Amino acid sequence: MTSLAGRRVLILAEDLYEDLELWYPKIRLIEEGAEVHVAAPKVQPYRGKNGYPLVPDLALEDVRTADYHALVIPGGFAPDKLRRYPRALEIVRDFHADARPIAFICHGGWVPISAKIVRGYRVTSVNAIRDDLENAGAEWVDEGCVVDRNLITAQVPKDLPAFCRALIAAVAKR
Repeated sequence: MTSLAGRRVLILAEDLYEDLELWYPKIRLIEEGAEVHVAAPKVQPYRGKNGYPLVPDLALEDVRTADYHALVIPGGFAPDKLRRYPRALEIVRDFHADARPIAFICHGGWVPISAKIVRGYRVTSVNAIRDDLENAGAEWVDEGCVVDRNLITAQVPKDLPAFCRALIAAVAKR
């Protein structure tokens, strides 16, 4: 088992996040010993697409990116909301500037697109945002999970096992 003791991971959330894409990585990272925090626009209750409740640990404005080793952006409808918050985009750019792992799945790619960090990277996502990623300068590939430098990407919930293995390995290297 990989020990992520001493590592801290941040997950971004908003209303209508994809339940599995937030909770599966969160639980796996905790099982590996990481400390995991969820940040959202406000510290208030949010609901997943399938109705699972979430109360984030902190507001986006209170995130100190230097405190974290990696960032996770789940899909669902939440990324379309998150990318409208300048602070969410700053958080993504801060992680990217230090080449810290940024993992996004499904529609999660909308946030890194809006943060303008995907140009020149090989990525994957749900097919619905393929054009968005390509128009932002990424090379989109039809694979379940793709790792290119500090970006870890996956398509849909069935790809979560490979996504989490890649994420855990990247966090362990930090």
